[in-house]
Amino acid sequence: MHNKTFVAVAVGLGLVTLSACGSTDGKGTAKAADSKTVTLVSHDSWAASKSVVAAFEKTSGYTVKVLKDGDAGQAVNKAVLTKDHPQGDVFFGVDNTLLSRALDNGLFQPYQPKGSDLVLPEYRVDEAKHRVTPIDSGDICVNYDKKYFADHKLTPPASFDDLVKPQYKNLLVTENAATSSPGLGFLLGSAATYGDDGWQGYWKKLKANGVKVVDSWEQAYNQEFSGSAGGKKAKGDRPLVVSYASSPPAEVVYADPKPKTAPTGVAYGTCFRQIEYAGLLDNARNTKGGKAFLDFLLTKRFQEDMPLNMFVYPVTKGAQVPSEFTEYGPQAEHPETMAPDKIAANRDQWVKSWTSLVLK
Repeated sequence: MHNKTFVAVAVGLGLVTLSACGSTDGKGTAKAADSKTVTLVSHDSWAASKSVVAAFEKTSGYTVKVLKDGDAGQAVNKAVLTKDHPQGDVFFGVDNTLLSRALDNGLFQPYQPKGSDLVLPEYRVDEAKHRVTPIDSGDICVNYDKKYFADHKLTPPASFDDLVKPQYKNLLVTENAATSSPGLGFLLGSAATYGDDGWQGYWKKLKANGVKVVDSWEQAYNQEFSGSAGGKKAKGDRPLVVSYASSPPAEVVYADPKPKTAPTGVAYGTCFRQIEYAGLLDNARNTKGGKAFLDFLLTKRFQEDMPLNMFVYPVTKGAQVPSEFTEYGPQAEHPETMAPDKIAANRDQWVKSWTSLVLK
């Protein structure tokens, strides 16, 4: 399950100093990387089947080393700060909410992987320079606890508009837009819905209707939300949570015994499309291995391996999703979206305004 929270430092680069990582010869000069090892830098949610990675290693001759570097924004922030002496060769996990930061700071070098022609057109970006490649997508959406709404004979909300209605007062928990990727996505979804000048008025209504804000997805979903397995154990009392359209399948896959139907549902009128990218790090020491790994990320075998490992959707033509996704967590048909350049132009100011409006 995505757990992509990030600290506020990611909102304003340069607030901390991080030393460059990697082996040195004692004089501050990086040693040459093992030409047979390719190092992937990612967030903590990276996951892939051992057999799939082993198949890449066997056919390519490279050994894969994975460096998980915290939550999504933390990982991006650290990668930018260490770009002159990168920790690895490939970075996976920068999404469309933070893409401009990575590109503007020169994090990646150009490379167009084999198979990039199979990426669906709606996911493609930076086609002139090919600094990043789309790898997966997910929909940030409000999830609801089916049992709560059945017990209270209440229809679950279906849209952003519904969430401010009196019958849903004190029911929603969301993540801090300054510290959480889903929280930021939910803010961007509201901005896409109500416009540059209308989203603040919407959040005033949401605040008046008792929305609860916590720092991370982990806290919101696994502690506050009454519909998740973790939330039930923690006695969470919020039947609405900002999570992902792929969260209901996870509730089925990880349950023992598995239920016949998912215990949670998705309010598809609240969804914002999130896209994750990978790229060859500038100054990567094993560029050949990094390119081979990027090719691998677009293979059908890896694309079809992702859903039940990272609970995201593939982005290439012909890649199939497991039945659990089609039955319990299909993608939103009409999610809100926002162009990366618009996100870049407004993100930091919107987060600042949101913080003043909602948290103070």
